[in-house]
Amino acid sequence: MSDKKSFLDEAGMNTRLSHIGNDPTEFHGFVNPPVVHASTVLFPNARTMETRAQKYTYGTRGTPTTDALCEAIDALEGSAGTILVPSGLAAVTVPFLAFLSAGDHALIVDSVYFPTRHFCDTMLKRLGVTVDYYDPMIGAGIEALIKPNTKLVHTEAPGSNTFEMQDIGAIAAAAHRHGCVVTMDNTWATPLYFKPLDHGVDISIHAATKYPSGHSDILLGTVSANETHWDQLKEANITLGICGSPDDSYQILRGLRTMGVRLERHQESALNLARWLEEREDVARVLHPALPSFPGHDLWRRDFKGASGIFSFVLKVDSAEQFKPKAHAFLDALRLFGLGYSWGGFESLAVHVGLSDRRICKAPTEGPVLRLQIGLEDVADIRRDIEAGLAAAAAV
Repeated sequence: MSDKKSFLDEAGMNTRLSHIGNDPTEFHGFVNPPVVHASTVLFPNARTMETRAQKYTYGTRGTPTTDALCEAIDALEGSAGTILVPSGLAAVTVPFLAFLSAGDHALIVDSVYFPTRHFCDTMLKRLGVTVDYYDPMIGAGIEALIKPNTKLVHTEAPGSNTFEMQDIGAIAAAAHRHGCVVTMDNTWATPLYFKPLDHGVDISIHAATKYPSGHSDILLGTVSANETHWDQLKEANITLGICGSPDDSYQILRGLRTMGVRLERHQESALNLARWLEEREDVARVLHPALPSFPGHDLWRRDFKGASGIFSFVLKVDSAEQFKPKAHAFLDALRLFGLGYSWGGFESLAVHVGLSDRRICKAPTEGPVLRLQIGLEDVADIRRDIEAGLAAAAAV
């Protein structure tokens, strides 16, 4: 296996995705790891039980199935260790609870995933942690916002729904000068297109519900830490008693095998449609970091290796009163797109984005923001469906 590991270290991404996280020689040659369901684990004698001197001791502390997924994620992230949690939101909240205490201050990017903001404004506040939101484009200027009690800086690039880019390296460098932990929600790019720990991030967060799953049927989050922060993250996870299930871990590991080829298709189709939408007169703006017209494009081009299949566009309207009626008309006319939350699955999805929670990154004024998850369907069919939606919006 050591020879294979060195070979994989130098292999291409799709080759690595096909082989990381499982050694068939450990399981009688079976290609996929077994799904080990466990709560109780037996010990051979009292001494071993007292010292816990064996690899597995209880179901919440890992099984061969969950370990296989963690090893695969570590191989992708370049991390010292990974924990599995039951959802993408839990992947944010667990490290927040691990590294923040009463009296601490945290800086959270204003374009953050809304449930993260809700957690900060409710539970963190109740636990005595103060939070300030900052402009995603602030870069090294974030240093001016860091207080003596600032302990954590949370980033997300691109930002939720409106896709603002961040200079992650500059933010991390400024934060580390003041001893802050830097966390990043990297769900959009996945470790295939951006590796947070290589850019100074301490904790990489991912909703595996999205692209690693790929089939809209699993909820799971991964949190990967560098060497300095791994022990504290792991201890918090054990203390909270939060873990991912072996069945879900098995399905995510399966999804990883095809994530590279799926992402290539998502990226190609989404860019095709984003460029087409940008040329339409009934579209005010397209919010996609890989478009040269996008304000954060230079950051994306410098730091990212690719783009995923989700972006937004701003529908052009004549007045604010038309925002909701035209957005609803667009969505209701769609036949191929599903109207549903989340993304990263094989199917196209659409949603009218709500941005009323923003403090700094205000909602576009030209019209409603419509977020599209471009699935694996044929581009011509997706385009035909979007055209029907735009025609319906124009008729309102």
